[in-house]
Amino acid sequence: MKLFEYQAKGLFKEEGIPIPNGKLADKDSIEEVLKDTNYPCVLKSQVLRGGRGKAGLIRVVSNRESALREAKELFDSPHNVKKILVEEAVNISKELYLAVTIDPVKATALIISSAEGGVEIETLAKESPEKLIYEYVNLERGLLPFQARDIAYHMGLEGSEANAVSGIILKLYKVFRENDAELAEINPLFITKEGSVVAGDGKVSIDDNSLSRHPEYKLTRDHFESDAEYGAAMEGIPYLQFDGDISLMCAGAGLTTTVFDLINDEGGSVANYLEFGGPNYRKAKRAMELCLKNDSKVILVVTFGTIARADVMAKGIVEAIENLKPDRPIVTCIRGTNEEEADRTLRAAGLEPLYDTEEAVRRAISIARSAK
Repeated sequence: MKLFEYQAKGLFKEEGIPIPNGKLADKDSIEEVLKDTNYPCVLKSQVLRGGRGKAGLIRVVSNRESALREAKELFDSPHNVKKILVEEAVNISKELYLAVTIDPVKATALIISSAEGGVEIETLAKESPEKLIYEYVNLERGLLPFQARDIAYHMGLEGSEANAVSGIILKLYKVFRENDAELAEINPLFITKEGSVVAGDGKVSIDDNSLSRHPEYKLTRDHFESDAEYGAAMEGIPYLQFDGDISLMCAGAGLTTTVFDLINDEGGSVANYLEFGGPNYRKAKRAMELCLKNDSKVILVVTFGTIARADVMAKGIVEAIENLKPDRPIVTCIRGTNEEEADRTLRAAGLEPLYDTEEAVRRAISIARSAK
């Protein structure tokens, strides 16, 4: 589960990592918050996506009038901005990068750092990987002070700057461990012209398997770009939103991914990825409801049922069609256990069962193209 920046910075503050002075605001409170803000300040949209600066979702403003204008633009943008973090601007001397994550191969924690932080960190990692510093940390022993100092020195820091940053590294590692995080990141970590160290941004991602130990974190509509994504998450149905023409409704993550690839290989486009196999194979109606929330041209149903029986899924799909009255064609390719019964169920409902996945993909693409 990804935390919003203001939540990550709340954890930083609790651990003693300095953060800029700031307040959280929504549409109703933004005017009041901006009254008490020192300028210049930064308006930071609280959305769960990377590259906010490049997307225009972070604005630096010099006075209250421009702040109100820019805040309105952010709230009215198509990026589902519900909250803005208003922070006082910082006098920046240096921007560093610092993150703690897991190395799954070595089964250790991994600290990644660089003396060049900021919005171009992905480009840096690709074009100048030698500028990234890696430090592996034994999870049982934990991060030792000498390792934190070594990281700071390798970043080219000296004296008080090295001491301050090594202290931040130790505290960030503690945030990472105590919150069962998969990632704890500060980018950029500012060194100010006054010589202080401040977390300019923060990302923390909590391991979903540990959420029972963190009841303070709840998924809300604000965590998702669309109602369909939110509904799927509440239902426990794996779902990804895209903007193509074909809604996928498949049983089995591997099969869903294969169908996704086949559609792209044939020149089609996917509206959503939805996997209703496993424990969800009896949820055909709910899965179709989610697909119908998209502006797709066709729903492609591809399943291969073993434990998730083909006849049960076919019956669920027919019942979903009867209840939901979908406004777009349905293409079905349902195979597996009791597929003979599945075939009879589909034909009785006026659907044409297909048995070749690639043929089903081509059929769906043809329908989508003819509907344009």
